[in-house]
Amino acid sequence: MLRLVEILMIAAPIGFFLAWRLLAPSRELTRSMVGAAVLLVLVLAGSLLWLRWEAAEPADAAYVPSRLRDGRVLPPDAAPR
Repeated sequence: MLRLVEILMIAAPIGFFLAWRLLAPSRELTRSMVGAAVLLVLVLAGSLLWLRWEAAEPADAAYVPSRLRDGRVLPPDAAPR
């Protein structure tokens, strides 16, 4: 998910430029286009912060796949190395 947000951060200026050229072919930026650009940047920046603070396993943790114990399936987990 984080990679998707990063790709959107890179593609946002291109999309904004194309939308500006297609929807408002005049030379000036309209107030609504500037507002939409600011809103898009705020949403993407908020997404990056939210994804950064989302709980994740440590980078050096080893993946332990699902396993069967006592007739129950234990979910996947991470174990310290």
